[in-house]
Amino acid sequence: MDYAEYRRFDAVGLAGLVASGQVDAGELLEAALSRLDTVEPTLNTVVYRLDERARARAREVLTGPFAGVPFLVKDLLQDVAGTPTGSGSRALAALPAERNALVVDRWLGAGLVIFGKTNTPEFGAKGITEPEVNGPTRNPWNPAHTPGGSSGGSAAAVAAGVVPAAGANDGGGSIRIPAACCGLVGLKPGRGVVPSGPAFGELLHGAVSHGVVTHTVRDTAAMLDVLAGPDPAGPYLVAMPEDSYSSVASEEPRRLRIGFATESPLGTPVDPAAVAAVADAATLLGELGHHVEPAATGVDERGLAVDFLTMWFAGVAVEIRRARRLTGCGPEGFEMDTRLLAALGDSVRPSEYLASLERWNGYARRLAVFHETYDLLLTPTLAFPPARIGELTTPRVVRAAGRVLLAAHLGGVLRRAGVMDRIVDENLGRTPYTQLANLTGRPAISLPLYRTTTGLPLGVQFVAPLGGEGLLLSLAAELERARPWFDLQPPLWAPAA
Repeated sequence: MDYAEYRRFDAVGLAGLVASGQVDAGELLEAALSRLDTVEPTLNTVVYRLDERARARAREVLTGPFAGVPFLVKDLLQDVAGTPTGSGSRALAALPAERNALVVDRWLGAGLVIFGKTNTPEFGAKGITEPEVNGPTRNPWNPAHTPGGSSGGSAAAVAAGVVPAAGANDGGGSIRIPAACCGLVGLKPGRGVVPSGPAFGELLHGAVSHGVVTHTVRDTAAMLDVLAGPDPAGPYLVAMPEDSYSSVASEEPRRLRIGFATESPLGTPVDPAAVAAVADAATLLGELGHHVEPAATGVDERGLAVDFLTMWFAGVAVEIRRARRLTGCGPEGFEMDTRLLAALGDSVRPSEYLASLERWNGYARRLAVFHETYDLLLTPTLAFPPARIGELTTPRVVRAAGRVLLAAHLGGVLRRAGVMDRIVDENLGRTPYTQLANLTGRPAISLPLYRTTTGLPLGVQFVAPLGGEGLLLSLAAELERARPWFDLQPPLWAPAA
């Protein structure tokens, strides 16, 4: 199977070819490996290759809805036994995982052939994918730009046609941001829909969700059918659709009332292209018969951002301690930026942390009031088109100041001296729309409905109420039919005519 034929099919389509005997798993795997070899010198998507392990699996008798389909998992929280979960960190790069993550077991149970793990920023702490240990991953639509993060390696691999779908996860936008940068579908399921076991009952109090990035809505729905469902040892028993997410996605959505917002909830600048992306989506929705109008959530999203980063920084501090305990490495095992975040996290008092967590309840209740009037919230996924590689690198003077800060243990002084507002703007100013769904536990999806004048993708986001995964998928499928995107390919990597 050559690349042009391989790229004609999404994951459901490839599984159908295997099931009907038209191709076998080995042929698909070799097509994926060949494509990876072609794009990898430029894009740098995969950090651990499992070629021979995958070839052995492809020779097995595989069953499940995706039997024989090549697949990549993210090198963060998606453990593959015997392979390191490096998490973008020098400290963990050589430490093999002892057992599979539950989501990996579910992918294997679905018959997928995993042949690698994809690049991610250290501990998933950035919306770009430029870890020092592995180097930057580049956007297939323009390799001078980022594919986003933290699931940037997965998104770049899918956009470049290496695989039709790849594992991702999202604690503040890390599925939706790279999907928006790379022209893909990126669904963050609601809290507890996809379990986090066995290592965790939940991640960041349920703000983190596992999922995938894909080319098609039907792949996203079918993958959610594979992943969703309780873990007997987990904290949630979530209501599931009566039939399947795939069946719900195939249904025509009712006419919806959709509120849209384009201003940054942080009061930071927004590029005109992001505003145009929402205006374009609103026009399309109106043509399809949906009622669309400007609306405000009423959520104090700047307060939400402060609470998000307060707890995120504390989480980074915990991750560094865990890594040092497992490996015995010193501070040199971690990037300066990560150490600075951890220093800020270490300055958070327990009472502050708990107060931030308690405020999540208020944000969720206010968003629920919004959803009493509107079925969905529509926003840009990103406030700006994908940044250029290196554009967001911490300046040398700031890094030098960071060394002084770390040596003097001044993290708490800085955090309490009003620096947090600046940190909010600098860390979330390009992605101010995505954290709301994480902290409130609501499902959200980014769809590839828009391209900038330079040809870069720039997605739009829809946020649904609790249990709204099916509604998001149904609407996404309608939009996909109205404006198909599957055949759009980065020109640099498109097969010759």
